[in-house]
Amino acid sequence: MKFSQASLLAACVPAISARFLETAEVDSVILHPEETYLIETAPGKTQWVTEDEKWELRRNGQRFMDITATQNLGANAKARAAVTFPKECVKQDEVVPLAETLDKDNMKANLEKLTSFHTRYYKSDYGLQSSDWVLEKVNSIIKEAGADATVFAESFPHTWQQHSVIATIPGQSNKTVVIGAHQDSINLFLPSILSAPGADDDGSGSVTTMEVLRALLKSKDVVDGKAPNTIEFHWYSAEEGGLLGSQAIFQSYEASDRDVKAMLQQDMTGFVQKTLDAGEPESVGVITDFVDRGLTEFIKVVIEEYCNIPWVETKCGYACSDHASASKAGYPSAFVIESTFENSDPHIHTTDDKIKYLSFDHMLEHARMTLGLVYELGFYEFDGESKEQWTDL
Repeated sequence: MKFSQASLLAACVPAISARFLETAEVDSVILHPEETYLIETAPGKTQWVTEDEKWELRRNGQRFMDITATQNLGANAKARAAVTFPKECVKQDEVVPLAETLDKDNMKANLEKLTSFHTRYYKSDYGLQSSDWVLEKVNSIIKEAGADATVFAESFPHTWQQHSVIATIPGQSNKTVVIGAHQDSINLFLPSILSAPGADDDGSGSVTTMEVLRALLKSKDVVDGKAPNTIEFHWYSAEEGGLLGSQAIFQSYEASDRDVKAMLQQDMTGFVQKTLDAGEPESVGVITDFVDRGLTEFIKVVIEEYCNIPWVETKCGYACSDHASASKAGYPSAFVIESTFENSDPHIHTTDDKIKYLSFDHMLEHARMTLGLVYELGFYEFDGESKEQWTDL
């Protein structure tokens, strides 16, 4: 039997505290129960659903892209030239000292702040406030590094409250390497009312990439724009609504013919307990379905070079995180996660997705891998092509 969000709320009023009811009123979430959205559950397989049906599908484990506003995404994908990736790491002398500056305390402090918002639901005022904080924090990282003369961060607005955030480190060309994470969180039972601390999903990935940015900006060559390629860090809005924020960004990149050479998504980087309970080694989960094979193989090389734990292959299905938006636009993308998919965090999308379940040592391994990858690719001469002059994007 199906229940609408409104009927579920009415049935649960005695069990829901006044604080939640007041929060919803103050939070200004306007529900449109009859509005429908076009979702894609597999390549070319679409259907129209209501908002409530979206969350019912998600509760049942179905991932999808909400393509209502992005139906032309990927129209030029087949025209893009294939990208080749390195076979080995060559920047150890530069990466290793930078990796030593990665700090678990920074990640913990940032995650404590990110989880302090009642929810980071993308349609809520809290979602807006949390994205404002992400932009403020990223700007402070840039300023504290003394890099604000060359490196910049900006908001990417959407038609809903929460905005995405993009930090750009200009290089010698428009060829771009993107590191992504999604900043929103959701409680799949009652998104507009119940709390969603989202510590692992995807607070962990968000603060992991923040710490990588901070460490990377300790490189004078990077800050001075000497890397052959431009580097971007993205914090996407509305991943939980069907990859909405990342689709909007990559649709704009596709329209402006941006040359994205690689995109790595970090979504959930901190939970290892199920892996350990199963008697398996702590590992970095490398997704192997619906990803670019060459980039994925190089990520394995990077893990072997810069991490203290191994990698393990795993699959997550179609549209399981924001890398799918880059892939659909024709850009090489990859996705790493905290473990095999079956051993990933069972607390996500609830009020119990909390810091206490996470390992900052494991998040540090993800940070090492990400730092190694972005530095190696930032200084890689893609396709042996001549350099292009970087211009404002």
